[in-house]
Amino acid sequence: MHDSSLRLRAIRSFSIGGQLRRLSGLPVEQRRFAQNGPLRPVDPNGDHVTGQMYVQAYLQAEPRHRLPVLLWHGGGMTGANWESTPDGRPGWLTAFLRAGFDVYVSDAVERGRASWSRWPEIYADAPLFRSLDEGWEMFRIGPPGSYRSDAALRRAHAGQQFPVEAFDDFAAQWVPRWAGHEEATLAAYDALLQRVGDCIVVGHSQGGGFALEAVRRRPAQVAAVVALEPSGAPAPSLAAAGGLPAHLVVWGDYIACHPLWSRYRAGVDGYVAALQAAGVPATLCDLPSEGIAGNSHFPMMDRNSDVVAQRVIDWLAAAAVRG
Repeated sequence: MHDSSLRLRAIRSFSIGGQLRRLSGLPVEQRRFAQNGPLRPVDPNGDHVTGQMYVQAYLQAEPRHRLPVLLWHGGGMTGANWESTPDGRPGWLTAFLRAGFDVYVSDAVERGRASWSRWPEIYADAPLFRSLDEGWEMFRIGPPGSYRSDAALRRAHAGQQFPVEAFDDFAAQWVPRWAGHEEATLAAYDALLQRVGDCIVVGHSQGGGFALEAVRRRPAQVAAVVALEPSGAPAPSLAAAGGLPAHLVVWGDYIACHPLWSRYRAGVDGYVAALQAAGVPATLCDLPSEGIAGNSHFPMMDRNSDVVAQRVIDWLAAAAVRG
């Protein structure tokens, strides 16, 4: 019988990056925290840590690859995106572990267990929150105007691979986000790369854009980068930097139906073309063109998520990524 169990030597977590910010002159508040308890003073004045990132490492007892895989999530999301699909199937964390990699899953700056900071004293603005209405269209689950509060009345794209019956469960994962925190986030990712050492980076959406920029800043340390539906990329003029490793950019379906995603893709594809012109081994994977149709903005959650994961793992093998 095939043994499908995973054997880990450790599951570790740590926070990385960030700096101290000292606040003063703020009022002391009286707040109640315990049920039926008394009011107590809450003094926000003093040192605060800000700009940190949370990371959880899954380390195998007998890894089959020297290089670990770092999984970076997208905007308004957390590392939960990689752990399980909204309808309860194993996520890409499991796929890469079963493929023999050690895996590091992050909650980026201001997200999930990384926590956030006070505003306007540290962050300039209040957080942004995504509605289910916006997510349904932005994530290319259904066409414009097709979302309804009543799940039975929603209309998905024809052939949609996302488990639409679990969309509300997926939305429960979403967290607040801020605009304009790119450099703080990149600084934390840079600190992570310094700590982990040589690795493979897989980033989704905003995390895919961060991955493309992070590998440009540390090309000797990242053996390969996979950008899954990236929402941004460095300027094409920066693609000629020497020593960049192999790149894979993966796109799902229904992009032509969404003007914003069409613009995002045009920008990223321009960067990929510049990489190729500079001699960097860069592969553009259009899933529908390869006969893998119906994928949303979240291929790692779609019903065919294992198929897409295997496509990425096969590419890593074909690209002869060292390790």
